[in-house]
Amino acid sequence: MSHDSPAPDRERPYPLRTIPGLHASRPGIQIGSQFSASASDEDLQFAQQLGIEWAMVGVDDPAGHSPAAYRALRERFAAYGMEIYRLADNRCHNMTAVTLGLPERDEQIARYVQYIRDLGAAGIRYATYAHMANGIWSSGRQGIRGGALSRAFRLNASPTGSWAGQQWRGNLTHGRAYTESEIWDNYVYFIRQVAPVAEEAGVYIGIHPDDPPVYPMGGVPRCIFGTFDGYRRAIELANSTHIGVCLCVGCWLEGGPAMGMDVLDTIRYFGGQGKLFKVHLRNVTAPMPEGFAETFLDEGYMDMLQVIRALDEVGFDGAVISDHLPQMVGGRRAAEAYAVGMIRAMIHAVQG
Repeated sequence: MSHDSPAPDRERPYPLRTIPGLHASRPGIQIGSQFSASASDEDLQFAQQLGIEWAMVGVDDPAGHSPAAYRALRERFAAYGMEIYRLADNRCHNMTAVTLGLPERDEQIARYVQYIRDLGAAGIRYATYAHMANGIWSSGRQGIRGGALSRAFRLNASPTGSWAGQQWRGNLTHGRAYTESEIWDNYVYFIRQVAPVAEEAGVYIGIHPDDPPVYPMGGVPRCIFGTFDGYRRAIELANSTHIGVCLCVGCWLEGGPAMGMDVLDTIRYFGGQGKLFKVHLRNVTAPMPEGFAETFLDEGYMDMLQVIRALDEVGFDGAVISDHLPQMVGGRRAAEAYAVGMIRAMIHAVQG
């Protein structure tokens, strides 16, 4: 099916084909899921039974990062009817040295640039990047509907930051308080080296929001990817067709009014510019500063059907995925089946 124009009986204000070079079986909103590179054949068959179109694959083995290894993964997932949308190297995500301008940042940027080149050489057209120095912060687990457990966050409950096996605590996780201008300068230093490589490699980079957004964590401001104005300025500074947004709806809902623009208008703004590359669907119980628990898509304070409707309005032509699944009886597969069923039903409700 061609992506060059919308179906004749449905008008869209913006063109389709968010990321050129992706080869989905159909235009419009598509469904992805997250996998380890070591996922079993049964895991992939389960996803195939759910009708998953796109795979977001994490590769933990350092030896697994090469164009040849990436192409082998593409072939394996293709055997189960899926294409790889994103392939992740956690060493190239939430890079503390890059965000804080530490001595090893040039080494990390060099690794990131090679990662983008390897993706392009393997025919993978998208990467997610996050610019957090001390990870995702949480205050433990909280019971939600039916005794399912999910991540919670409270500013006054001694939260902990974590990423890729590292943890951070306290008011100054890196020895001192950093200024907003330092975080901005470090972002510019990074993105001006990365954007030309992404364009050359044909890879589109979607930048993920801070989690949680808005508030400084451990002495590090979350001033760029923690508000709408920060995002807008950062994308403008990148000045590249290949730098855009990985919109985590859950993070945006965590920030609430302090984000400066609600999630629906944010979709319309960045989607209208063709800058919305990937979407994570997650609901939360309340915005900060009250604090929140992650919850089922149909139980948080946001009507997720309105999110899908806004994506359809702007002609979003890419992948949406479930995010931070709750712990349920039946395990991850039960939680993913519930989420994917809801997402598919919402897409059908909007698109007819």
